[in-house]
Amino acid sequence: MMRRLLLLLLTLPVAGAGMAQVVSRSTSPVVRAYIDSLHNAKLHLDTTHATTQLQQGLTSVEDFMLFSPFTYFHAPIHRVLTMQDSTRAAVRYNVAQQLLNMYLRHPEAVSTDESSLRNVQGIDAVVDKPLISQGTLTGKDNSDIIDPGTEVVEVLVRKPNFWTISGDYYLQFLQNSVSGNWHKGGESNYSALASITMQANYNNKQKVKWDNKLELKLGFIHSRSDSLHRIKTSEDLIRYTGKLGLQATKRWYYTFQTLAYTQFYRGYKANDPMVYSCFFAPFNLNLSLGMDYTVEAFHKRLKGTVHLAPIAYNFRYVRRPELATRYGLKEGKRMLHDKGSQFTVDLEWKFSDMVSWKTRLYAFTTYKKAEMEWENTIAFKFNRYISSNLFLYPRFDDGVKRDDHHAYWQFKEFLSVGFAYSF
Repeated sequence: MMRRLLLLLLTLPVAGAGMAQVVSRSTSPVVRAYIDSLHNAKLHLDTTHATTQLQQGLTSVEDFMLFSPFTYFHAPIHRVLTMQDSTRAAVRYNVAQQLLNMYLRHPEAVSTDESSLRNVQGIDAVVDKPLISQGTLTGKDNSDIIDPGTEVVEVLVRKPNFWTISGDYYLQFLQNSVSGNWHKGGESNYSALASITMQANYNNKQKVKWDNKLELKLGFIHSRSDSLHRIKTSEDLIRYTGKLGLQATKRWYYTFQTLAYTQFYRGYKANDPMVYSCFFAPFNLNLSLGMDYTVEAFHKRLKGTVHLAPIAYNFRYVRRPELATRYGLKEGKRMLHDKGSQFTVDLEWKFSDMVSWKTRLYAFTTYKKAEMEWENTIAFKFNRYISSNLFLYPRFDDGVKRDDHHAYWQFKEFLSVGFAYSF
């Protein structure tokens, strides 16, 4: 009996629960009770060992993270991206690498995140926080500092250029030939038109702006029906516009504007020897003080300025006294001084790369009489150098003698095709 009991004591710790189950039910109750107590002691030891491993953060932590419901943990990312050198860290690194691989390849499989798991009591004991390394100064390096040497570099500072230069040029021709027996009548004629517009604008980006524009236009026409003049001017203009502005807001400027214009040659009518205009007959000078508004719309396709001047002075000089009454002066006088208000609208609208519209609306009033000009040029570009221009120019002036047919209105129009260049 004692030998049998000693044999059981030696084999039960190894066999464990399996031996307890194979013991015959005929064994005495005392032996069965002893075997059961040994089995319970083994289970208690296994549980204690697992708990110790869990607290030490060895394999049980990684098992939990790897085989729990697929969860996004912060620690694996930290471990993979941090240098490790211990065996324990190597185990954690392998688990973290597997989790990171799953995060990247199958993000849709993540069912929860670490923040949600932390709401469950006791999860902080399983999911450890990333370790933060704190370095300490152990010594000072007293080695000599190596001088990389110096090299002289020449720095070139360019003075900013606040000037913008631009220009438009075109030379256009028109020829019309009609035989003497043409059933609808008419006459043959030839015409040419040249135009130069030059701009030099200054803007220092510090509230000061100075714009300068010079416009020169000269056109000639030849017709067989005019027996007195071989050629006559069809277009004749010299005009300078200058604006000196001080910025008030983003788009408004306090502005002083100077506008001066006259013509090159004498102007005639067909088969009429009378001179209707010439150089400095008339000459107009308009000085105004007001505000400018900068227009910029439709993705910068519409650009220009609007000048509003409640204070304006207009000076007119007519070199030929016989033309005085044609330009609002008293008979025999050569100079006229007017005070009033003035506004100018100067815009360019590019509908496309091939079609553009330039318009200029000028008006001056003394509150007793008014003068208005509206110039419109619609340009059609066929290519970079060839274009066609349609020019429409209505004008109102009630300071001159009233016409029986057109009253105080005047109108001019022409269509031309030719060479054009812009820069």
